[in-house]
Amino acid sequence: MKFTFGVDTFIWAENYGEEHLWIIPKAKELGFEVIDFAISNPYTFPTEKVKAELERVGIDCVCTTTLTLETNPISPDPEIRKAAADAMKKCVDICNELGAPILGGVNYAGWGYITKKPRTEEEWKWGVENMREVAEYAKETGTVNICVECVNRFETHFLNIAEDAVKFCKDVGTENVKVHLDCFHMIREEKSFAGAVKTCGKEYLGYIHVNENDRGIPGTGLVPFKEFFTALDEIGYEGPLVIESFDPSFEELAGNCAIWRNFADTGEELAIEGLKNLKEIAAAI
Repeated sequence: MKFTFGVDTFIWAENYGEEHLWIIPKAKELGFEVIDFAISNPYTFPTEKVKAELERVGIDCVCTTTLTLETNPISPDPEIRKAAADAMKKCVDICNELGAPILGGVNYAGWGYITKKPRTEEEWKWGVENMREVAEYAKETGTVNICVECVNRFETHFLNIAEDAVKFCKDVGTENVKVHLDCFHMIREEKSFAGAVKTCGKEYLGYIHVNENDRGIPGTGLVPFKEFFTALDEIGYEGPLVIESFDPSFEELAGNCAIWRNFADTGEELAIEGLKNLKEIAAAI
């Protein structure tokens, strides 16, 4: 089975900047076909230099972002909701400039924003309206698909499962909003990996992070990658499968993601071993 495998810049850098351009040739050298730029701040991202290096190296890219409490589309504060739309439009601009077809991540709510209650109809309305504005902007300016990542209940109360994410895409109604699945979150929230894939179908499944259940080396834990890959093949998924993890030395990220121990000697080793394992699993299907 032929899949396109990629790697996230979080493997090496917490806040991607100009000093991290070396990651682009490194990703290609390690055998990855796609690099996922984790955009922590769209207003400081070195877009022009990244574009030049991508062209020099010859590797495809996608982008992800995580919105904050100051850029939260489901905040009761209309100024914060406006800041969210502005930040997302800036991310869309970056994708357009880089030729990135995907903007994934927690891009529908502030990452870590939890009210300690189930989401409300009002929050849903705010989220849908905000995403529709951004998605219309993406259609007007390019061909980027915005992919909403279902994450676990400890990181958001808004989108935890594929079924809810598909409903969100349908309510936005612009056809360029898809679902971003991540195995780390799926193993906590979904009943079935194949079921989640089929819930999305080819129409709504836009992007995938192939992370292990402990965020360690993919293929060494509990995630049923064989079942997952078989379901992806059955629906004809054509997007990339990207390894994402973080180093415990990343203070903010490791704290937010509760990473308290090493899963490999380095993030790079995790990516290398993970790629080898996932390619073997895919080849055997």
